[in-house]
Amino acid sequence: MQTKKLGLWLEKLSPDYPLMIAGPCSAETEEQVLKTARGLIDRRIQVFRAGVWKPRTRPGNFEGHGKKALPWLKKVKEETGMKIAVEIANAHHAELALQYDIDILWIGARTSVNPFAVQEIADAIKGSGKIILIKNPVNPDLSLWIGAVERFDKVGVTDLGVIHRGFSSFRPGLYRNEPNWQIALDFKSLFPNIPMILDPSHICGRRDCIYDMAQMGLDLQYQGFMIETHYNPDEAWSDAKQQITPGTLLQIIDKLCLRKQQFKDPEAIDKLEFYRSQIDRLDDELLNLLAERMKIAEEIGRIKKKRSVAVLQSKRWLQIMQRAVDKAKDKNLSEKFIQLIFKAIHQESIEKQEQIFREK
Repeated sequence: MQTKKLGLWLEKLSPDYPLMIAGPCSAETEEQVLKTARGLIDRRIQVFRAGVWKPRTRPGNFEGHGKKALPWLKKVKEETGMKIAVEIANAHHAELALQYDIDILWIGARTSVNPFAVQEIADAIKGSGKIILIKNPVNPDLSLWIGAVERFDKVGVTDLGVIHRGFSSFRPGLYRNEPNWQIALDFKSLFPNIPMILDPSHICGRRDCIYDMAQMGLDLQYQGFMIETHYNPDEAWSDAKQQITPGTLLQIIDKLCLRKQQFKDPEAIDKLEFYRSQIDRLDDELLNLLAERMKIAEEIGRIKKKRSVAVLQSKRWLQIMQRAVDKAKDKNLSEKFIQLIFKAIHQESIEKQEQIFREK
């Protein structure tokens, strides 16, 4: 990627970090769009967003007004001076958005999962000079996310950014979409010059945790936010529970704390280095213990092979997991955390034993 040119658009659009993109989930009426936009006139809010085409899980729900709503957004730009952002899901959407001079186009999570659609959109906006933001795919697949970004890079789009909106999960949890922070942090590590925007609205799925999620985003050095706002969120035509009023958004912005990125106090630096050295030592111990555990798993695999016993022993696996969860409670470790670790260990153990079964 042309890494030297990536991210320059953010410096121009939002020299005062962070970037703030706000507006309703859906553009419902011209009055609703303009009334919401007027409530967002603030130097700290640079971009107005609204859903024009709404990909819905099931037919019959409001799917957006499409082209009809684009002139409403143009009025917002003329009246408020804010840049305008819309989601596009195919090449036709892209062409219409360019026709109405939309400033920022974002690729939704349901589209970024489809390489064919992404490529068609990339070809359609090639040479337009527009800013392209790509949401993570609905499923937790880092390579698919990277691939979507690469398709735009290959057609010469340098004004690129990504949006972390969380990942779908089959099991109900605290959030509408699981943050899976490590996937986003892995992306940031691989492409530090590509700005990453956090979408607290879609991660939370409800308005009461928007502030906490946004503050965590700042703590993790995200460069901006996309937050759904509506002048009357309880009456919104889509995703009412996760939208907030413009006034609430301004209160959240006032409360957000932009922390220092580095320590400057010598005493704090010394303490930090001490604790980091302790972590390094403990990490070495963990790796040694894991290696020792895998050797034992291999020995168990040899016994199973010799006696033609199946690799997976479900009853034993459930005993191991339950024992780990029970012990975790006494050590102030969350059940979810322990389950993730032990499932990964179990998977590696299975693969080790499968290798032994394949040996001649």
